[in-house]
Amino acid sequence: MNNNGRHHNHHAMHAHHGHHHEGSSPAASPSLNVTAFWATLHCLSGCAVGEVLGMVIGTALGLSNGETIALATALAFAFGYAFTMTPLLRAGMPLRQAAKVALAADTVSIAIMEVVDNLVMMAVPGAMDASLAQPLFWGALAFSLVVAGAVAYPANRWLIARGAGHAVVHGHHRH
Repeated sequence: MNNNGRHHNHHAMHAHHGHHHEGSSPAASPSLNVTAFWATLHCLSGCAVGEVLGMVIGTALGLSNGETIALATALAFAFGYAFTMTPLLRAGMPLRQAAKVALAADTVSIAIMEVVDNLVMMAVPGAMDASLAQPLFWGALAFSLVVAGAVAYPANRWLIARGAGHAVVHGHHRH
């Protein structure tokens, strides 16, 4: 019974995340924390793909630390926006509108994540100079992304509670 009850409640919460009933305030919704968690994880996923790809390419090509960080940041924004735009485009939203929604939904979150994860990478001794074959490179990169997600979560929660950030995307999913 306990396992089935927990299983049912988990799915009920997951199915409901991000969808507020009309007339209720997002700040009062018990799903605000869940919505903010999933929005942060979604944003972190796109960010991580770009960040990892940029760090790998920059390191493999022997780019300077500044060039590697610039490449990783550019790719993190590109993948972060693409992760948000793809389902909107598949649902028939015009490219220009999908781009506007992605910019509104993700810019603050991606910016926070990129600043934090690149600062962490630079703060870990030897991480930016480690080769792709060294565990230090991968460990520092994974750690930097976890820290970046943790730092971005409160900002995403705050934005969603005010109808901004990923709340903009969720508004389009309801229509």
